Amino acid sequence: MADLITVEDPDDPRLHDYTDLTDVELRRTREPAEGLFIAEGEKVIRRAKDAGYEMRSMLLSAKWVDVMRDVIDELPAPVYAVSPELAEQVTGYHVHRGALASMQRTPLPTAAELLRTARRVVILESVNDHTNIGAIFRSAAALGMDAVLLSPDCADPLYRRSVKVSMGAVFSVPYARLTSWPRDLESVREAGFTLLALTPDEKARSLDEAAPHRMDRVALMLGAEGDGLSTQALVAADEWVRIPMSHGVDSLNVGAAAAVAFYAVATGRPTGQDGESPPAP
Repeated sequence: MADLITVEDPDDPRLHDYTDLTDVELRRTREPAEGLFIAEGEKVIRRAKDAGYEMRSMLLSAKWVDVMRDVIDELPAPVYAVSPELAEQVTGYHVHRGALASMQRTPLPTAAELLRTARRVVILESVNDHTNIGAIFRSAAALGMDAVLLSPDCADPLYRRSVKVSMGAVFSVPYARLTSWPRDLESVREAGFTLLALTPDEKARSLDEAAPHRMDRVALMLGAEGDGLSTQALVAADEWVRIPMSHGVDSLNVGAAAAVAFYAVATGRPTGQDGESPPAP
């Protein structure tokens, strides 16, 4: 059973994991270095726990103690009960959901490990906006993508904003970081995947024409908001694909585009009797 500890000093060193949560640059470097990430809100905390992440501690305002009582009773991690005012002093913002948990990161799998069993893969290049990362992971989970591969400069899927926007879907879709970009795209092709680059370029075929749902193994490549995929990534692709647009609109937000493309990639994929995709050969 966890210890319930009332804390009244915002400088208490036991609250170190939760300090300065709004300092993006600080947290982007500090959290991976210290092997932690922050889960915010009851649902996200529960999903992180259910996904097997070890809890380091929880920070709760008083009214959330009873709501999280079953989690408190089940886990040995300390629970710090604080006032909403103190929580804001420590974190730097008003914690609307009143519940935070510091979770222990786990080692990431390698891209090769994920590619061994996946059939529908997302490859992200330079997507460094945490909101977009969270939205993409949520769509990937909902629409049946098997894994996400990140270029070295992509944002951290376990950053608080990414986790929150994804509603914990970052815990459901396995991901790995590619270490050499764009050279590692060749290893994806060697694993049997067709590399499809999503671009609004008129030279690209529409997703309907390309029919990715009929392909055996597909890796869908998406670039950052505004810039899109780099020239190097486009050259490395097997084919360019696009989402047809109307009313003079030339492109979609990368999160919205990802959802449309994921549906096109996954629709019609063969399933087993239980509705789950069969294992890759």
